[in-house]
Amino acid sequence: MSNAINIEAWSCPLPLRDHANIILGHGGGGKLSAELVQHLFLPAFQNELLAHLGDSAVLPLAGGRLAFSTDSFVVQPLFFPGGNIGDLAINGTVNDVAMSGAQPLFLSAGFILEEGMAMERLGVIAQTMGAAARRAGVLLVTGDTKVVDRGHGDGVYINTSGLGLIAADVNIAPHLARPGDVVILSGAIGLHGIAVMSVRAGLDFDTVIESDSAPLNGLVATMLETTTQIHVLRDPTRGGVASALNEIAKASQVGITLDERKLPVPAAVHAACELLGLDPLYVANEGKLLAIVPASVAEALLAKMQQHPLGRQATIIGQVTARHPGMVVARTGLGGTRVVEMYVGEQLPRIC
Repeated sequence: MSNAINIEAWSCPLPLRDHANIILGHGGGGKLSAELVQHLFLPAFQNELLAHLGDSAVLPLAGGRLAFSTDSFVVQPLFFPGGNIGDLAINGTVNDVAMSGAQPLFLSAGFILEEGMAMERLGVIAQTMGAAARRAGVLLVTGDTKVVDRGHGDGVYINTSGLGLIAADVNIAPHLARPGDVVILSGAIGLHGIAVMSVRAGLDFDTVIESDSAPLNGLVATMLETTTQIHVLRDPTRGGVASALNEIAKASQVGITLDERKLPVPAAVHAACELLGLDPLYVANEGKLLAIVPASVAEALLAKMQQHPLGRQATIIGQVTARHPGMVVARTGLGGTRVVEMYVGEQLPRIC
């Protein structure tokens, strides 16, 4: 074909040649996702605003700045302990906007519906989305609906985009971590990924593990009331805490050292991960955030976070260092260290 794309012209295309076709791992938030973005999408869409690759783009406006984010949700099953694809879509986009330090205001929603989808199930999802938007204090103001052939849509896929305003004294971005900073995690990890997997795989644990899906904009607002000296915020969704910190370390060209003994892993999640052969550091979360802040403000900020319902289990889990730039290292419970690499694909596909 005369209009065939020449992959030889792609930026550093070698990593992509290992896969002639898209695989599930390309959507997992790990190395394959990063390679797809870096070597295929960025060269095609390259511009200064896109280059920062934050949870949302920060756009300059007359008299202020706007945070703009978009996300698509393809979770299976559509309903899981603690939520469904509807509130997941609202919370996920609200959180992406909030990770720029913005106050989320408006959302859009696009629905790809499969022919044969039960109207009752769709109605429950829509009602859940509306309730989630009201809880987060945002308005869903525009949208779109398309229908695909039976057998081609898994019921429903949802795309949401969000807009929010950033205060003048707030400057938060993935490349702003500095040696000497402290890493704070807002609460227990691994709940969302294990909740989805338990239903999908038909696993029965001693206790019900529910998704932590929640809007984090209220917690972020509380944090910014305490201090605007927050360098980085990130919600560790696909790829979990490990992938999020690796992205930050590479963007800021710093090293990050974790203390595994301080990681808040619920006993039920720990047991499930042992059963499934998973590492909780890589399991997705939908209601937690990572904050990287100067050590001088860390304790006061931590105390304030612990007063918020979504930050009661907040804890300091690590430090930023000038050593091993671009890498995340964990001190183990046995006193040794291990490199926490970015996962190649994903442990649990289709969890958001």
